Amino acid sequence: MDFRNINTLWASLLVETLYRLGLVTAVLCPGSRSSPLTIAFAQHPQIETIPILDERSAAFFALGRAKRSRQPVVLVCTSGTAGANFYPAVIEAKESQVPLLILTADRPPELRHCHAGQTIDQIKLYGHYPNWQTELALASPEPELWTYLRQTLIHAWEQTQFPHAGVVHLNCPFREPLAPITQPDILALANSLDPEVFFAGIQPSSLVTNAFSLTLPPFPKRGLIIAGLYQEGQSGHYCQAIADIAEILDYPVLADALSPLRHYAEMNPNLISNYDFILRNEEQAELLTPEIVIQIGELPTSKQLRTWLTQQNIPRYIIDCSRENYDPLHGKSIHLRLSWQHFLWQLKESQKELKTNILIQENIRNPQLSDYINQWKILNQKIQDSIDQTMIEREDLFEGKIPWILAQSLPNQTPIFIANSMPIRDAEFFWKPNNQQTIPYFNRGANGIDGTLSTALGIAHRDQPTILLTGDLSLLHDTNGFLLREKFEGHLTIILINNNGGGIFEMLAIAEETTSQDLFEDYFATPQNIDFSQLALTYGIEYEKIEKWETLKRLLNPLPTSGIRLLEIVTHRKLDAQWLKKYLNYWR
Repeated sequence: MDFRNINTLWASLLVETLYRLGLVTAVLCPGSRSSPLTIAFAQHPQIETIPILDERSAAFFALGRAKRSRQPVVLVCTSGTAGANFYPAVIEAKESQVPLLILTADRPPELRHCHAGQTIDQIKLYGHYPNWQTELALASPEPELWTYLRQTLIHAWEQTQFPHAGVVHLNCPFREPLAPITQPDILALANSLDPEVFFAGIQPSSLVTNAFSLTLPPFPKRGLIIAGLYQEGQSGHYCQAIADIAEILDYPVLADALSPLRHYAEMNPNLISNYDFILRNEEQAELLTPEIVIQIGELPTSKQLRTWLTQQNIPRYIIDCSRENYDPLHGKSIHLRLSWQHFLWQLKESQKELKTNILIQENIRNPQLSDYINQWKILNQKIQDSIDQTMIEREDLFEGKIPWILAQSLPNQTPIFIANSMPIRDAEFFWKPNNQQTIPYFNRGANGIDGTLSTALGIAHRDQPTILLTGDLSLLHDTNGFLLREKFEGHLTIILINNNGGGIFEMLAIAEETTSQDLFEDYFATPQNIDFSQLALTYGIEYEKIEKWETLKRLLNPLPTSGIRLLEIVTHRKLDAQWLKKYLNYWR
């Protein structure tokens, strides 16, 4: 404990409590008012502290680390607008259920609302997005307030993870002295605190939601499983569980590109990846209408799938143990508030007889049931063959071919962060099922392009070589993330799809309805005309322009072990969009 003055004592109590709870990483942004916190974190020998200049970049870096570790990461900033720059990442963390503990330093109450400088109203700065938020008391020499601080931090730590992961915001006011100037009266208190007694009983939390008793309804024979976004770890166990559920019920499994299911394809013979294409044929889609849908977690990205579910108004059971509402379609949905593990367990218990019939009496399986699954499989394979043939024949640098190549070329178990807008849709269309055990990451809580680079760096930091698949605008929106290069340990390969603008807008009605092409280009596509080789040179980043697909494949396996590398693939935004629209319409 640092007894040099009241603020160093208070901050060191705070930091040691968090360490005993299990804190590993703290991201610190520079500033004066946060000096006590910065010093306490920086001096702690067991906590990795990472200084980052830009608060928005820092927040998304912390988000990436928390996504990867599934453990809370601390963010620290000074007073004023510094904390406001955390807001986009706070929103993403809330929507994605990622644990972050934010400590915003503040001036004391007597210096607020009087133009004291670098002071704004920081109380409830992030609105309703945090799981919990409060303002800590001012640092005090009274031992009873030390225990208050300890217990408040224990509660805050728990609230980042339970009942669901998310953000906790603690506003931390400090009076002078902010620097570690010695105060003799505080120094005299050193013998009044026994750390081993004070921190006794604090254990790293391992919160588990207890399964509750639930009798599942009988499921009809003609049903679907929809497996959407997933990034909670335990990918292999998750994929096996979904395969077991599909086997028990004999249901097809529609798997989003951002689900690990597409990367563990051999586990699940009922896997369907080309449902977006299949459902574009209205007559075909009508014939494939199930009696029930079991939705695991959030819905997939596919707008076509969502439209079909809305039109058919199919009853859905949504399996997720959080408190979130995962039905943006507002359909006939029933949320079963339990985990996929518990759902499988309950399914085995309630349908043992059905499972026995499926496993042992294959010869008497319901013909209508088999026909339904086979319809999906035959159509899925037909489309996959068409995609494969198309991609083999196309030698030009078409952006849709990039995820198709990545699915077959990356080293096993490579983490990949896929940026929003077109990259994530290209993956949904063309990411081929495989057994590479690729680990997909994404910021689909709010679906923004904020912090794309910084999040990917956070995922890769001190971990295995990682891929970022991004468009040019998403990368440019977060170029401050390159400032992390001095502190970054690990490797990130950035695959940049440079179509000079927002390719997603070429796919939307606005591309055809705008009266002026200049208006569309200036206000929607927003091309930036950046020389990325010069940008890479500015930040000291390795750069290579990809001219042939064989070059890309060669650079993907093996991946380097350190540094940041930018591989630029220049594509034609309008021609790619025209081809994709034509190809999608072909399946109608």
